[in-house]
Amino acid sequence: MNQTIVPDFERTDLGNIQIAPEVITVIAGLATIEVEGVAGMSGGFAGDIAELLGRKNLSKGVKVEVGQREAAVDVNIIVVYGHRIPSVADEIQQNVKRSIETMTGLHVVEVNVHVHDVHFKTQEKLEEVDNPVRVK
Repeated sequence: MNQTIVPDFERTDLGNIQIAPEVITVIAGLATIEVEGVAGMSGGFAGDIAELLGRKNLSKGVKVEVGQREAAVDVNIIVVYGHRIPSVADEIQQNVKRSIETMTGLHVVEVNVHVHDVHFKTQEKLEEVDNPVRVK
């Protein structure tokens, strides 16, 4: 679960700057779905239904832990069939780390990528051929 306490991130002469964990979650979700080969996000093995790209819930499948200066991220993904999983995972790790560090100034200590499924694009096309639409 996301940390519910919003830590004081930075103190300035004018006051404190706080970044809610939900902000880090959305940044990580956006950075993940930007990577080619990611078909969608998965809520996990615990019975959560996966969401393919195009949905609006950017925090689905993302878990963060945020401290005063550091963050750790876990993302749960569905990979497009045909893409090399280690390459996709490495690109996700780099993109999530870069995005969070650039936007927030927090140091990302780890980005764990959990691949939960493979999405077959050709499967959808095969189903359309097997079950042609009778009425247009």
